[in-house]
Amino acid sequence: MRYLVPVLAGRLVRAVARLRGGGSAYPGQTVLKLAPDFLTHVSSQFERGVVFVLGSNGKSTTTMMLTETLRAHGLKVFTNPTGANLPQGIASAFLREVTPFGRVRDDIGVIEVDEAFAVELTKSLHPSTVLMLNVQVDQLYRFFETERVGTMMTDTAAEATVAVVTNRDDQHLGPYQAVGRQTVTRFGASPEVVSASPNGLQNANDFSREADASLSAETEVTALTGTGATITVSGTPIDVRLPARGLHYAVDAAAALQTASVVLGHPVDPNAVRRAFESMKPAYGRGERMSLGADEAEFIMFKNAASLQMNLDALPQGVEQVMLAIDEGTPDISWIYDIDFSHLDHVDVLAGAKAWQLALRLEHEGIPVHVIEEDISKAIRLMRALPSSKDNTKHFVTNYEQMMLARRILGHPDLEKTA
Repeated sequence: MRYLVPVLAGRLVRAVARLRGGGSAYPGQTVLKLAPDFLTHVSSQFERGVVFVLGSNGKSTTTMMLTETLRAHGLKVFTNPTGANLPQGIASAFLREVTPFGRVRDDIGVIEVDEAFAVELTKSLHPSTVLMLNVQVDQLYRFFETERVGTMMTDTAAEATVAVVTNRDDQHLGPYQAVGRQTVTRFGASPEVVSASPNGLQNANDFSREADASLSAETEVTALTGTGATITVSGTPIDVRLPARGLHYAVDAAAALQTASVVLGHPVDPNAVRRAFESMKPAYGRGERMSLGADEAEFIMFKNAASLQMNLDALPQGVEQVMLAIDEGTPDISWIYDIDFSHLDHVDVLAGAKAWQLALRLEHEGIPVHVIEEDISKAIRLMRALPSSKDNTKHFVTNYEQMMLARRILGHPDLEKTA
């Protein structure tokens, strides 16, 4: 009974927030203020424990892949699908699932977690398994250096009660060793697959140690063709359809399948995996497609240099129509001078508050820009006005904030409204 009032109050705030156009954190803030132990109470009910998903990039996609794979194996899974990975966002996600008395009906929780809050969240969510995806150059204005991010993740992994799954190919995370009775397993991509990618995996170097070539991976990307990949799990190759193009999505899939194997206690069933991936839709803004009349808008969202580079590398050759958009949601964009833009031969529209900075970078690269329009609404109208391309696709390469605005302009509500 003690959770009845907090849960109902949080749901009331959620209903009001949705009417006003969003605000997924407010319901969680409300319930945590009224019941500070709400997260502990709810998460302790999962029979198969809680999985934390950590990483500079790929958390939302991997969380979705892992969730759908476990569901295909018959488990009932709770997750935070909006990507709200701070304590109040996670509490908001729980509010959608629990009974008015704070009870859960799921077998396991798969939760995307912000690295900066992850250690603190272990005190309330007590993860049984921690999955570490990658350490990449990200939000230096917030984290200052990549080594600090790596330490945040490994410190969190040390709190896992059962298992840790980590990235063999990441110098910061691959060497992680078990603490206590933990098991440690790894995922990765074969050297042949990595070498075929123009700019590799984009994981940050750890200059404090030598790369450990002796590390092995129980699950590995062994082939990649467009939106198809072969993931070899404990020696068994499984062909999957990825929700979006790129080596990074294939590596995310390997991470998800290895973690699912750990949770299940045995290697994943290939038929269940194929079913899960065949019906899988792209995560919010990550290869997501929306109608533009006779054409489609493909949203390709980036957060940092690594995600932009890998998304550019995955674009089709000779892409006909592309908009790049970046605004103040990415405070320091000096890293654009490290990006290889050679995959593009032009940009139709540059948008966002930092469009002119991006224009200067592209001029250095010798890439023509047809129009610069800071206002995203006007930029979308300019893209709409272009004649249809051969593939009937207009590629919108945007940072997170511009993606959110563009989706609303095209009439698509936030996930908090659709969940």
